[in-house]
Amino acid sequence: MAQKLRSAEGLLRSVPEPGQVALPKDGETNVLITSALPYCNNVPHLGNIIGSTLSADVFSRYSRTRNRRTLYVCGTDEYGTATETQALKEGVTPRELCDKYHVLHRETYQWFDIGFDYFGRTSTPLHTEISQEIYLNLQKNDKLVRQEKEQTYCEGCQKFLADRFVEGTCPHCASDDARGDQCDTCGRTLDAIELINPRCLIDKSHNIVRRTSAHMYVKLDAVQTLTEEWIKQSWKKGRWSQNAVINDDGELIDARLKGGLRPSPVTRDLKWGVPVPVKDDDPDQEMKGKVLCEWFEACIGYPSITANLTPEWKQWWFNPDNVDLYQFMGKDNVYFHTIYFPSIQIGDGRPWTKLHHLSTTEYLNYEGGKFSKSHNRGVFGPAAKETGIPASVWRYYLLSTRPESADAMFSWDDCISSNNNILLNNFGNFVNRALKFISSQYGGVIPDGPDVPGPLSPNDELDAEFVTDVNARLKEYTTNMDAVKIRAGLQTVMLLSARGNLYLQSSGLNKALMAEDPARCAQVVTRAANLIYVLSALIYPFMPATSEAILKQLNAPARVVPDALSIDILAGHHIGQPEHLFKRIEEKMGDVWREKFAGIKPVAAASPAPSADATHVAPNMSKRKAQAAKKGPTVEDAGPKSAEVLAWEAKIAEQGSVVRELKARTPKTPELEEEIAAAVVELKKLKVELAALP
Repeated sequence: MAQKLRSAEGLLRSVPEPGQVALPKDGETNVLITSALPYCNNVPHLGNIIGSTLSADVFSRYSRTRNRRTLYVCGTDEYGTATETQALKEGVTPRELCDKYHVLHRETYQWFDIGFDYFGRTSTPLHTEISQEIYLNLQKNDKLVRQEKEQTYCEGCQKFLADRFVEGTCPHCASDDARGDQCDTCGRTLDAIELINPRCLIDKSHNIVRRTSAHMYVKLDAVQTLTEEWIKQSWKKGRWSQNAVINDDGELIDARLKGGLRPSPVTRDLKWGVPVPVKDDDPDQEMKGKVLCEWFEACIGYPSITANLTPEWKQWWFNPDNVDLYQFMGKDNVYFHTIYFPSIQIGDGRPWTKLHHLSTTEYLNYEGGKFSKSHNRGVFGPAAKETGIPASVWRYYLLSTRPESADAMFSWDDCISSNNNILLNNFGNFVNRALKFISSQYGGVIPDGPDVPGPLSPNDELDAEFVTDVNARLKEYTTNMDAVKIRAGLQTVMLLSARGNLYLQSSGLNKALMAEDPARCAQVVTRAANLIYVLSALIYPFMPATSEAILKQLNAPARVVPDALSIDILAGHHIGQPEHLFKRIEEKMGDVWREKFAGIKPVAAASPAPSADATHVAPNMSKRKAQAAKKGPTVEDAGPKSAEVLAWEAKIAEQGSVVRELKARTPKTPELEEEIAAAVVELKKLKVELAALP
C-alpha cells in the first residue's frame, strides 16, 4: 500500500538493526538504564515487575522515541545465601537453581514485552573478573581493612554457617528455637554465636562450635565525605525521586550517614560466590577460599552484564561526562544504589559513570493484603498469561497504579474497569472511530483537504483550541517523562485520546458533514489521523504492542514524540485495515480470577475441638511455639518459608547488625542515642512488615 508522509529530518524513530548495540557519542544525550537485579531464587510477582523492570522499560522506550542513544540492561542476581538457602530447600545445586530461575525470569519479562537490550546474570566469568578488579583496586587504594570476628562453625558440614542456618536457645528468654539472627518469642536481635546449644539446620546432629574468622572490610568511613558531596550533586542535577537518603530540601537524612559510615564486610565464608582474589605475595593468604559478599558484588552486575553484551562496555561505564545513568528499584534497594555502591566506585578510584537519576517505588499489595508465594496468593510471573488478559492491558493497569509516593493496591475490579472504561471506551474508541470512517467513506485513503504539510497553527481558523490543547498536552507529556513521572505521563496520553474523541464529536464527523462540507470533513479526518500517529509514539513506552497495532492500521513507520501537532500523514496515503485495539472483559471474571489467585486458605481442624479460651498448649512446648499455638495457624505451618520471607528476614538481620554495632559504640552521646533509637524504630518496622507477610 502506498505511503505518503511528510519528509522531515527527525520525524521517524531510529530503529537499530538486529544485533546492533548502541554506544554513547560525545555531544549527544546518552542514556544508560538499569533495573534492580532480581534474586535468582523465585519468580517475580506483579509488584516486583512494576517496581523495577517495567518502569525502567517505559523510560527506555521513551528515550528511544526521542532518538536518544539508549542502553537498558538487567539480569539475575545469583550469588549469596538467599540462593544457597533456596537450593537447599529444592534439593538442587545453586547453579541448577540459578539456571532454572534465570529462564523463568527471562520468559516472564519477555511475555510482558520488557525490551532489555540484554538480560544477563551475575554468575559469569566477566562478572568475576570485574568484581575482583574492583576489590584489588580498593586494596591498592588502602580502602580495605582486615578484621576478625567469632562465627558459628559446623564441624559436621566443615564450614562456617550463615545466621539463617543456625538455631538454638535464646540467651534472653530461653526459647529453644531462636534463629541465628533473632528470637521470634522475645523479639530480640541476636548474633548466632549468642545462641545456647546452637544447632545446624542442615543436620541437627552436627556439633556447632565458635571459631574466629578473618574478613576484609571496605572502609566506607574513609570516603564518606566524598560520597555525601556526590549525593548532593547528583540529587540536584538528576532530580531524584523521593527516597530515604536525602529529602526534598537537599538534607541528608539516612541514619547511617548521620551516625557515620563504618567499615562493611566484603568477604564471606561461603562457596557459592565470586572468589576473593589473593595474590601470592598478599599477606592475607587466609582470604583464599572465601567469596565476595553478595551485597558487594551485586551492583557490579550492571557493568558486568553490559560487558557480556559488548566488549565496548567501558564506553558506557567509564564515561561520566557523556552518559546519564538512570536506575530503577523498589524503596528497599535505595541504600545500596545511593550510598554503598557509589562509595565503592569512589574508593576504586577510576572515573565511573555514577547514578544520575534515582527512580524508586513503594510497594504494590494485592487485594487488601500482600503477595505471598508460599500461599500462592497473587499473580506471579507466567500466571498473568493464564488470565487471557493481553500483556498491553497488564502493562497499562500496573503503570496507571504505579506506587510512586505511597503503597498501592492491586484490584481485579479496577483492572477490569481500566480496560473497559479507559482503554476500550476512550483510547480504542478514538482510534477505531476515526480510522473506520476513513476506511468506509474514503476507501482507506487520506482525502485531499485544505491542510498543508507541517505544524498546525495554534491560531487556526477553525481548530485553534484543539491545536492549542494538543500542543499543551505534548509539552506536559515530555516534561513528565523527562522527569520520570511515569504515571503522570500515561495519564496525559489518555487525556489526549479523550481530546481526540471530543474533537470528533464537536466537529460533527459523520456522513452528513462529508456531504455538506467535504473540505471540512477531509480536514477533520486528516487531523484526527495525524493525532493518532502522534498517539502511536506516546503510547509506545507504555504499551508497545498497542503502538505497533496502531502503526499497522495507519500503514506508517514508527515516529518520534513531536513537540507540536503536525500534518505528517498526507493526502493520498493508504491506511491499513482498522481493527479494535481492545476487547471488553466481562465484570464477572473479577470473581473468577479473585478466587483463582486467592491462594491457600486456612482449613479448620475437625477434631479435636479447641478449648473455650483457645490457649491450651502441649507440655514441653517452646515459648515461641506456645505463643504460635495461641495465635492459630502461621506461615510456618504452611510449609517451607518463601523466598520473600527469607529475604525479609535477611533485611531484619542486617538492620539488627546495625543496631548491635550502634549500641556497642562509645561514648554514648545524645546524637548516638538518637541514632540508636532511629535504627531500632526501623528494625521494629521491618519486623512488623515481616509479620504481615502471608
